[in-house]
Amino acid sequence: MLTLADVFEALSGVRPQAASLVISEAAIDSRQLIPGSMFVALKGERSDGHDYVGAAFERGAHLALIQREVVVDRPVVDLRTLDFSEGWELPDPPFCIRVEDTLQSLQKLAAYWRRKHDLRVIGITGSVGKTTTKELITEVLTQRYRVLKTQGNLNNEIGLPLTLLRLTAAHQAAVLEMGFYVPGEIAFLCEIAQPQVGVITSIGTVHAERAGSQEMIARGKSELVQALPPAPGGVAVLNWDDPWVRWMADKTRAQLFTYGLDAQTDLSADQIEGLGLKGIRFRLHFRNEMIHLRVPIIGRHSVHTILRAVAVGLISGVSWQEILYALQHSQSQLRMVTVNLSNGAMILDDSYNAAPESTLAALNLLSEMNGRKIAVLGDMLELGIYEQQGHEKVGVRAAEVADTLITVGKLGRIIAESAHQAGLPSSKIHITDGVEQATDLLRGILREGDVALVKGSHGLRMDRIAAALEVES
Repeated sequence: MLTLADVFEALSGVRPQAASLVISEAAIDSRQLIPGSMFVALKGERSDGHDYVGAAFERGAHLALIQREVVVDRPVVDLRTLDFSEGWELPDPPFCIRVEDTLQSLQKLAAYWRRKHDLRVIGITGSVGKTTTKELITEVLTQRYRVLKTQGNLNNEIGLPLTLLRLTAAHQAAVLEMGFYVPGEIAFLCEIAQPQVGVITSIGTVHAERAGSQEMIARGKSELVQALPPAPGGVAVLNWDDPWVRWMADKTRAQLFTYGLDAQTDLSADQIEGLGLKGIRFRLHFRNEMIHLRVPIIGRHSVHTILRAVAVGLISGVSWQEILYALQHSQSQLRMVTVNLSNGAMILDDSYNAAPESTLAALNLLSEMNGRKIAVLGDMLELGIYEQQGHEKVGVRAAEVADTLITVGKLGRIIAESAHQAGLPSSKIHITDGVEQATDLLRGILREGDVALVKGSHGLRMDRIAAALEVES
């Protein structure tokens, strides 16, 4: 467990002898910390953690990391000016440690703590599928090892250090998401986490508005495989079906482990059959082995997630028996929620977020369902130069799958126009400006046996559609 002595040694280079106090975890939200925590006061866009140091102490924090003066009646140890050559004593907790920059100190402490532990770190990045991949890899590895994983989507310069500070001597592996917004971000996260295995899911167009292009996204994501140690210590697990991921093969010194639908990859799948909400069925190929599998993870696109988890399991010494047990008992279907209404209709609520790739995958799942199919599709944000193209692709697929299309938002109109051009009659297309109008329309349309997919970027809050209809049913 992390101790007060570790905190001082990481941030100052000096290890106090009488500082064995255990720090239960690090937290940046005073409302969520548990007794014995270290509260890290960060200045955000809307609030400043320094205003909540007192509340953190009231909740039982032992320690607060600060970078400016705070109004609390507790001692402050100022590491910027402390002279360790003179005799000094640690105050009784709770107290504050003042540093130059609390975020940099959090990251420095996490890097120090990671290096204190001998374990396998698996880094995961990509445009879509990171979280489900993280969960399924964790389920596979947990069959044999004690595993730490990223909680939720804490995958950035704040979340990853917070995750690593939860490491204990009992952990044998860590499965960490790594997000990308700007060049250099993943390289920096790798400096902290020191991954030996890097998993790339795919390179899509989400966040292209900030990154600029798919090429720039690919370059940013490739920082993970570039940071891996050389073979045989490092292993890059690459999606060979994605040209931008294949491009990364020449960017790493690590051993390559390829996966996909191509029989020439190290691990491949074929004869993929979608079973609707019952999961998928397919054949798995590895070297001279062929295994028939049925897995309770929905959507044919999920075969790539499964291949990633199997690959990491094989790399990490998990047996086939353990891998297959984990897959067949998986609870990793995270974000799509099925809502059964009292009138016999069903809503597939996949409104957590949306990009062209994930929306096409959701439409593919809708195509596997029985009954009349209704697609409620909203704006996909942050696509940059791919905005028009992405919405048009979704419109074409919606025309192939949906009996009725409802669009939400300004960009949703592009989906509607594209669907009409692809052959969906205008009488089957309803264009709305917001969630309330879409909810009213859907309320009037749904009947027994219908299946409605709800999908759009998080900023539209399309989760309110299913919530409103569920309350009424």
